[in-house]
Amino acid sequence: MNVDSPSVSQRDEQRLLHVSRDELLDHQSRRLRNIVSWAYERVPYYRGMFQEHGIGPQDIRDIEDLTKLPLLTKDAFRATYPFGLFAVPQSQLTRIHASSGTTGKPTVVGYTAEDLSTWANLMARSLTVAGARRGDTVQIAFNYGLFTGGLGAHYGAEAAGCVVVPASTGNTDRQVDLILDLGPKVILCTPSYLRVLLTAMAARGITKEQCSLKVAVLGAEQWSENFRNRIITDFPYNITPVNIYGLSEIMGPGVACENGETLDGLTLWEDHFLAEIIDPKTLRPVPSGELGELVITCLTKEALPIVRYRTGDLTRLLPPTWSTFQRIDRISGRADDMFIVRGLNIFPSTIEEIICQFPELGTDYQIHLSRPMHLDEMELHCESSYPLASATSTNDIADRLTKLVQMKTGVSSKVKICAPGILANLGGSKVKRIFDSRMGKI
Repeated sequence: MNVDSPSVSQRDEQRLLHVSRDELLDHQSRRLRNIVSWAYERVPYYRGMFQEHGIGPQDIRDIEDLTKLPLLTKDAFRATYPFGLFAVPQSQLTRIHASSGTTGKPTVVGYTAEDLSTWANLMARSLTVAGARRGDTVQIAFNYGLFTGGLGAHYGAEAAGCVVVPASTGNTDRQVDLILDLGPKVILCTPSYLRVLLTAMAARGITKEQCSLKVAVLGAEQWSENFRNRIITDFPYNITPVNIYGLSEIMGPGVACENGETLDGLTLWEDHFLAEIIDPKTLRPVPSGELGELVITCLTKEALPIVRYRTGDLTRLLPPTWSTFQRIDRISGRADDMFIVRGLNIFPSTIEEIICQFPELGTDYQIHLSRPMHLDEMELHCESSYPLASATSTNDIADRLTKLVQMKTGVSSKVKICAPGILANLGGSKVKRIFDSRMGKI
């Protein structure tokens, strides 16, 4: 059982970071032919879908033929739940993960031993690029369990030769104690939980000299460049926030990662993943560099081959900088996260960018949507960064925020400013931003 034996030569994989684009394209084309044949031969769903579009493995010669293949969506996971997209029997799996299933049945994903080895190596590559080094202590504050974040980060850190502190999520006081006592250089967590941790550290009077952390690898939530700047300016700890990308259907964390020195976008590990950007409405490729929906093909997955999967994430492809591989811009939103207020399209990331411009406000927020008297209304719940001196101060900030939201989005909103810590993501799991109580949501 072997798609392309990706772990046969780790030295070759490292060499691929700096080979010519032509050599990389040849490598990708070979792996694409293999994975399409693997999916066609072993997964009835793919075989039926390909035949319905009048295409077979013999029609795929190189990556230029990729767009001949049909797109895969989340509906395929639901239609074939739980194991219908798998290319190997359950007895040949080594591990199973699943999504939370908040919108229905969970998305079940599986891994062979080879898949897990590939995942660990790519997470190790990501952590190394982010700034971790062999022998560094890494504290993992992602959730362990069916969520891919905790175990994916754990085995990746071990593969990178790091010392792992499997702290998991929550219990902030204990997390801070572990930082003080064990001296980790790197922490992995959600961006919202990093702010909770740093706020707790500041409240305990912990100084820059007492804090060992240098790098925070942040994933599982969208976050903005303004958020990064706020982490750097609001806290005295000299920690570099680094963006990592992944999703359970594709692999888990480690599909792409920022370089901790350049911080110029997420480098996509193109020796294992092909990326396309399409218009989510027309499903056609967008011009190079334009925003659209990210579509990913996994080139080396054995248990669960993924061909042209619509991730729902909105981003753009960027040219290579420090390596041969292309980059993706930070995720600006999701096609299914966009909400409409009185006919205007808004993404949560736009609201975050606006809120982060106010030093008086924290970075946690909620968007509440309602429809009294048949008209959409939006109310933003924000936290103050510190106890405000008076109601006058609170009203002034709310007025300025309302005006900026109106200017940037075209939507008039109400603003409610809460005391510090009220909205904080204390559990460390994925944070919920949108609360929509409208009947018959648009």
